[in-house]
Amino acid sequence: MWIPTEHEKYGVVIAGFRGTVPHGLSLEIGDTVQILEKCDGWYRGFALKNPNVKGIFPSNYIHLKNACVKNKGQFEMVIPTEDSVITEMTSTLRDWGTMWKQLYVRNEGDLFHRLWHIMNEILDLRRQVLVGHLTHDRMKDVKRHITARLDWGNEQLGLDLVPRKEYAMVDPEEISITELYRLMEHRHRKKDTPVPASSHHLFVQMKSLMCSNLGEELEVIFSLFDSKENRPISERFFLRLNRNGLPKCPEKPERHCSLFVDLGSSELRKDIYITVHIIRIGRMGAGEKKNACNVQYRRPFGCAVLSIADLLAGDSKDDLVLKVYMCNTESDWYQIHENIIKKLNARYNLTGSNAGLAVSLQLLHGDIEQIRREYTSMFTHGVSITRKLGFSNIIMPGEMRNDLYITVERGEFEKGGKSVARNVEVTMHVVDSSGQILKDFISFGSGEPPASEYHSFVLYHNNGPRWAELLKLPIPVDKFRGAHIRCEFRHCSTKEKGEKKLFGFSFVPLMQENGRTLPDGTHELIVHKCEENTNLQDSSRYLKLPFSKGIFLGNNSQAVKTTKESFWITSFLCSTKLTQNGDMLDLLKWRTHPDKIAGCLSKLKEIDGSEIVKFLQDTLDTLFGILDENSQKYGSKVFDCLVHIINLLQDSKFHHFKPVMDTYIESHFAGALAYRDLIKVLKWHIDRVTEVELHEHIQEVLKAQEYIFKYIVQSRRLFSIATGGQNEEEFRCCIQELLMSVRFFLSQESKGANALSQLQAVFLSSFPSVYSELLKLFDVREVANLVHDALGSLPTVMHGDESLQAVKLQSIGKTVESHLYTNPDSRYILLPVVLHHLHMHLQEQKDLIMCARILSNIFCLIKKNSSEKSVLEEIDVIVNSLLDILLRTILEITSRPQPSGSAMRLQFQDVTGEFVSCLLSLLRQMTDRHYQQLLDSFSTKEDLRDFLLQIFTVFRILIRPEMFPKDWTVMRLVANNVIITTVLYLSDALRKNFLNENFDYKIWDSYFFLAVIFINQLCLQLEMFTPSKKKKVLEKYGDMRVTMGCEIFSMWQNLGEHKLHFIPALIGPFLEVTLIPQPDLRNVMIPIFHDMMDWEQRRSGNFKQVEAKLIDKLDSLMSEGKGDETYRELFNSIIPLFGPYPSLLKKIERETWRESGVSLIATVTRLMERLLDYRDCMKMGEVDGKKIGCTVSLLNFYKTELNKEEMYIRYIHKLYDLHLKAQNFTEAAYTLLLYDELLEWSDRPLREFLNYPMQTEWQRKEYLHLTIIQNFDRGKCWENGIILCRKIAEQYESYYDYRNLSKMRMMEASLYDKIMDQQRLEPEFFRVGFYGKKFPFFLRNKEFVCRGHDYERLEAFQQRMLNEFPHAIAMQHANQPDETIFQAEAQYLQIYAVTPIPENQEVLQRDGIPDNIKSFYKVNHIWRFRYDRPFHKGTKDKENEFKSLWVERTTLILVQSLPGISRWFEVEKREVVEMSPLENAIEVLENKNQQLRTLISQCQTRQMQNINPLTMCLNGVIDAAVNGGVARYQEAFFIKEYVLNHPEDGEKITRLRELMLEQAQILEFGLAVHEKFVPQDMRPLHKKLVDQFFVMKSSLGIQEFSACVQASPIHFPNGSPRVCRNSIPVSMSPDGARVIPRRSPLSYPAVNRYSSSSLSSQASAEVSNITGQSESSDEVFNMQRMLFNHTGDGALPRSDSNLPGPDKAVNTTPSSWSLDSGKEARNTSDSGKLISPPVPPRPAQTASPARHIATVSPSPAGRSPMKGSVQSFTPSPVEYHSSGLISNSPVLSGSYSSGISSLSRCSTSETSGFESQGSEQAVTVPSYSVSEEPVRKESKTPPPYSVYERTLKRPVPLPHSLSIPPAADPPALPPKPQLVRPNNLENSSRRTEQVPRPRPLPRKVSQL
Repeated sequence: MWIPTEHEKYGVVIAGFRGTVPHGLSLEIGDTVQILEKCDGWYRGFALKNPNVKGIFPSNYIHLKNACVKNKGQFEMVIPTEDSVITEMTSTLRDWGTMWKQLYVRNEGDLFHRLWHIMNEILDLRRQVLVGHLTHDRMKDVKRHITARLDWGNEQLGLDLVPRKEYAMVDPEEISITELYRLMEHRHRKKDTPVPASSHHLFVQMKSLMCSNLGEELEVIFSLFDSKENRPISERFFLRLNRNGLPKCPEKPERHCSLFVDLGSSELRKDIYITVHIIRIGRMGAGEKKNACNVQYRRPFGCAVLSIADLLAGDSKDDLVLKVYMCNTESDWYQIHENIIKKLNARYNLTGSNAGLAVSLQLLHGDIEQIRREYTSMFTHGVSITRKLGFSNIIMPGEMRNDLYITVERGEFEKGGKSVARNVEVTMHVVDSSGQILKDFISFGSGEPPASEYHSFVLYHNNGPRWAELLKLPIPVDKFRGAHIRCEFRHCSTKEKGEKKLFGFSFVPLMQENGRTLPDGTHELIVHKCEENTNLQDSSRYLKLPFSKGIFLGNNSQAVKTTKESFWITSFLCSTKLTQNGDMLDLLKWRTHPDKIAGCLSKLKEIDGSEIVKFLQDTLDTLFGILDENSQKYGSKVFDCLVHIINLLQDSKFHHFKPVMDTYIESHFAGALAYRDLIKVLKWHIDRVTEVELHEHIQEVLKAQEYIFKYIVQSRRLFSIATGGQNEEEFRCCIQELLMSVRFFLSQESKGANALSQLQAVFLSSFPSVYSELLKLFDVREVANLVHDALGSLPTVMHGDESLQAVKLQSIGKTVESHLYTNPDSRYILLPVVLHHLHMHLQEQKDLIMCARILSNIFCLIKKNSSEKSVLEEIDVIVNSLLDILLRTILEITSRPQPSGSAMRLQFQDVTGEFVSCLLSLLRQMTDRHYQQLLDSFSTKEDLRDFLLQIFTVFRILIRPEMFPKDWTVMRLVANNVIITTVLYLSDALRKNFLNENFDYKIWDSYFFLAVIFINQLCLQLEMFTPSKKKKVLEKYGDMRVTMGCEIFSMWQNLGEHKLHFIPALIGPFLEVTLIPQPDLRNVMIPIFHDMMDWEQRRSGNFKQVEAKLIDKLDSLMSEGKGDETYRELFNSIIPLFGPYPSLLKKIERETWRESGVSLIATVTRLMERLLDYRDCMKMGEVDGKKIGCTVSLLNFYKTELNKEEMYIRYIHKLYDLHLKAQNFTEAAYTLLLYDELLEWSDRPLREFLNYPMQTEWQRKEYLHLTIIQNFDRGKCWENGIILCRKIAEQYESYYDYRNLSKMRMMEASLYDKIMDQQRLEPEFFRVGFYGKKFPFFLRNKEFVCRGHDYERLEAFQQRMLNEFPHAIAMQHANQPDETIFQAEAQYLQIYAVTPIPENQEVLQRDGIPDNIKSFYKVNHIWRFRYDRPFHKGTKDKENEFKSLWVERTTLILVQSLPGISRWFEVEKREVVEMSPLENAIEVLENKNQQLRTLISQCQTRQMQNINPLTMCLNGVIDAAVNGGVARYQEAFFIKEYVLNHPEDGEKITRLRELMLEQAQILEFGLAVHEKFVPQDMRPLHKKLVDQFFVMKSSLGIQEFSACVQASPIHFPNGSPRVCRNSIPVSMSPDGARVIPRRSPLSYPAVNRYSSSSLSSQASAEVSNITGQSESSDEVFNMQRMLFNHTGDGALPRSDSNLPGPDKAVNTTPSSWSLDSGKEARNTSDSGKLISPPVPPRPAQTASPARHIATVSPSPAGRSPMKGSVQSFTPSPVEYHSSGLISNSPVLSGSYSSGISSLSRCSTSETSGFESQGSEQAVTVPSYSVSEEPVRKESKTPPPYSVYERTLKRPVPLPHSLSIPPAADPPALPPKPQLVRPNNLENSSRRTEQVPRPRPLPRKVSQL
């Protein structure tokens, strides 16, 4: 039986469970579970990550954890009772885990690895916390590390900043908002600005001395030297090296590592140096023989120097090698480091052994305790500490030091009867009063233990040696008195014995008899001579002698025997126990000299502060002792001395002695009567503030008032204890009188910044520190009243002294921070006076930073939900006093321009943030009663209106994203919670006071605007949060958007007829709200639209306004990325949605205006479909077809369905930008034409729009024209550019603007040059079908034809499409898909190549037009494309499959011609016809004949660089024919049986026979040409071809060629032989099921690109490798003449008169891709506009210069010899289709060689070898593709175009000189309209200009 659990509520999964049992819950290791019930070893519950799924799991898989349960029962909440840091770590690591994997996916490797390390560290620290074995300090340390890492990770991942207090997360509901703000701000600031360290330390580690010839031990001495002051600033670090130059004690790190501590920031400068002096220990001379002397001396070796600034750059731990220098003369040794620093090169040089000192140096920053924590290993291994000389910058109380620093400076000695100077060594001892040498009190430096004696180094033969060696004597105080230093001088012999002979000594006592120590400074000591064997053990013998020149001991007045020998030392005492100051000693011994008391008290102020603080307690005892004994006489002077000492402790150097003073007052002070004198003297000073001469002194007294009061209070307490509380009333009266004096003094008004205001400022700055002292003696209320009166007496004038006002506010601030204010009783007394001063400052907008701080502190004390009466009363006071001014202050500071400096800006934001947090705190504390009182307090409706407008404006400011840093989500949510609560209270006031006759539009508008931006805030969009974060927010605050949405709905319903004021203004904002994907919110908001439509319908009979606004706003919102599919359904859906409201459509269907409403919804829905697609496409990075197609769809929708011109133009420009980005320049030009065609050549002014300036319509149209021409030029669509050049030239001409006209004509000429000189690649076209419901609306279940990129073949195109649609499945067949594919929830792509069908063949068929020109018309302005699918009908003859081979020809008609505003357009209509086998055969032969003619022509005109393509083509046809190619046709169609069965095909059979004969003629002529050009090594092949040709002729029954010539006159329109074309039989048109006049064989030239023939498969590969070329000869020309003599007029193509004209039925259904619909679009007569814009070619290829091309392109050289009677063989278009998907189908295999193309010949084509070679060499050669003409009779009105480019000016290219010889015709132009057809562009435009043109109708967007 399942039992609810009592204690087992929460656990962690420790083993994975698959949940395979019935009702089992699948669990993973680490999941946390909440347990509901238990039964026999099983639990029932749910995983916290998915609380909706409940199930059972084994209990032994769960590790139970302690937890507390809230809301026991069905909705109980379980909270683990572990450490909050652990809880936070766990949830954070879970969130990070998901994001961490995403980093890997996004390839952010660096952050991925760093986060991985941090996560591992946190897990490790988590384990340490969980184990629970850490000490309190260590636990604190671990938590600090954890939170630092959590914050770092959150910041890196862009997560929220977590507010913490002592490492634990805080609940924002448990603390005041001001405190929350401070915590957030503190963490934010900590993150941004690391605090610079004020203390620094230098770590030194000696590694080795590198030297070639050491052999002696060394001493190395490090110290810091200030070159500016020329003195050492630190003690010395001393270490010894062995003979190898390595430290002597490597096992003791403290012997070779040292830390120079307590360097101030001022000492990290470049003139502070690390100096290293090296002393060797050995023989006198470095090169002496070993046996010369056994005694060892200390001798100079070398010195190294390094500036500390060199370390600041890197803080490097790498070893440094310092160069070691030696002075040139030993006498300069004492200053060698200075010479090196000053670079006095003449005085030193590198040591002879070229020594280098290897050291490791590192600067550490922070106080010494921090260094100990961070570098624990350094201290555990051992390091010696080297201090600064003397006291550090801050003297710490309790610091015990008694160090005497002695510097052995120099000596002056006589020769002593020797011929050379002495080698002097000094030996020093410290001797006590009994004459005993003190052991171990001479320290050479840190790193070496102290010694009992010191030996100086020896300078060779020097009677005036300078040593400058610093020693430290750490002598205890008790041994200091009576001790003296003795220095003995010995001469060191260099003889074999090496004796040291004593010749003199000096001494100096450390303390004088009167107790003063040896004064600091340099002392010249007397050198007393003595004998070599003198015994100095008995010190009493020499202590009576004088020790220093000019100083005598005792009463011994006899003159000292003058001596020239002297010895100088410098002493410096650093002691906390001994003094060198006589005045200090006199004061401390005041009882022995009572007569000197007055003098001693006067001199106290002159004594150095460090001497006073050393003896602070003694000094204070002395002062109060004097006061007790004679207060009348010395009271005032003692008071002054006390004030001096108190103010001395304010100095930063002695600041740390304040606790010493406090301890003294608490524990040692005994002046029970002192309070009377102190109060009296203090009052005396305060009463005399007006006496100017006392001001300075009174200022000192007022500064010290805190401690004076402390002494007064403590004295009174001591008196009360001693007397049992006597004289209490008297004391109270004294204090009252004192404070009355204070009040009077404070109330004095001062004019400007005079001395009185300075005194007031000084008093106020320290007055708050007195409160705590008064509280020790008085009741809280008493003190509060005293303080209230004192602060209340301050003058209220704000225009006085600025500094006084600031101090006054600081005093108020300290009052609020004081202990007095925290007590509720006293707070209620003090609050009015505090608020009064705050109000004044805020009103004047002064000292805002301080005001903000005070307010924050006030609110920090008021916790949330404090329902105590006192708190409610305080809130009352604050609301009445401050709410209004607080709102005004926030408005004022947020409307100011932000300061520019970063520090100032930060301060500015801090102030704003603090005021905002104060306002939020106040509002959160307000209850119903407070709001009611507030609203009732407004006397008039105007005041209430102003207040509401003000608070709504402030709320809008608070909602701004920049109000708080972006990671402060916690703060934003709290703010929003307060705002929504307040708005709910205030909306009542709005309803009661501002409806019906009192309606106020402004306030209601402000309300709705606030509500909308509230709902739209980014921080409330829960859908963007992680699940855990969303859950937390919902638990704490719910979904605030829904609450506000309900409030909007409720308020809207209350408006009644006033709703009309907000239509259509609120449509946009409300629409924005409904786009939020929150179902409840949408259900609340969408009915408002129904209401709006209803009211608008009532008012104006329609809702056009609603519709227009709805559509405009939808567009802008969708572009920003809002909205989703569900939203569209919500508008449209018939299904009732959950919630109280039915869908909008259902509501509309009940209305009388149902029809127009439904229509609007349908329009909006269709627009949304397109906008959603547009938004989704725009999210992708690269520009692709999808983006462009989507924009085209939307643009068409705005024009055709919505007729919104401005939106239409905007999308034109968006499309233009997309094209430019994708380098689709032709499409970009066509797009911009859409806008151009909306404009006229008029002077109408246009407003500034998009990036266009304000200008006339003419100027904008001119600019557009030039931009479009530029784009056509870049897209190599020069023919279109020429038409526009002509148009703009006409305008220039009509205005007589000849300068611009000239430029335009030059530009036009340059475009002609480019047509002739530059190469253009012909694109291929592909049909793409998009099937399935997963495609966007504008593609779904539609088919398109797409213009491919340059060099793009079918496979590449397929791959590109699959990349654009990665989820699509490519269909492998070309059949039309069925309905299941259409309805599938998937994406299917069907792609195959199609062949363009040029509309007009006139240009293509005209003689003599170069291919450069024709190539344009083959692939531009194409509306129709075709695709062939071969199939067998009836029984298939295995012997001859051509008998039953039919072709299904599909013609696709587009909605708009290609190229146009897009690279692809939708197929509007499909036409399918079937071609019989005979028609198929005719077409194959026609195409092959055409190909042969073209190749022969190219060969003749030398356009081929080699003859291979012709060779292969001839070989393919002749060889196939011999093997039965053409013969198969004869077998199939010329047999009697076929003729009888198909009597209707008679003419076609005749036509087939004619084509066979024609092919034979062409082959014969081709062989003749081939013979002249064939290279020698190809001759055998040529001979074989000739032989095979005769075999072929005989198989066709042709015996004599000449016999056929008469029958079929030969005329090559492009120079190739041709059989009579006057009687062309009918063939089935490719235009589908329509019959059309039979076209010329030129119409459908089909050549196979892919076939199964062995030759054809190698053609394109081999052609480019064979480069044979031969010269033309006379025979060839003769043959040409003979052939062309037969040319007749009948060669022009004719239509068969028996056939009806083509059926022109056009499907008029508009498509989403068309700008104009159906038939109407295409049949409008051309009015001077460009016909259907072309699509851009791919990026322009580098064209060869004209001079190179001239010899290759159809050149004058190739044409001129035949001018006149003989036409040249110019290339003619042959190829006319591209590769298709079915080209690889086995069904399609045919024979290349026979000319019977593979059966898909119309959908496949063959690139001639020459074509591929030509393109590689970038030479202009004819391409083979469909021909076309630039204009179409049934002109499809070009869609308007729009584009815009920033730079209007583009350098106009100068025209190339046309390289045409005089005899030649001019190069072909784009056919002039009158030659092509009557209604051409130019004529029509000229015609229209002759008639006065009516003014254009006014447009909707008149100023665009």
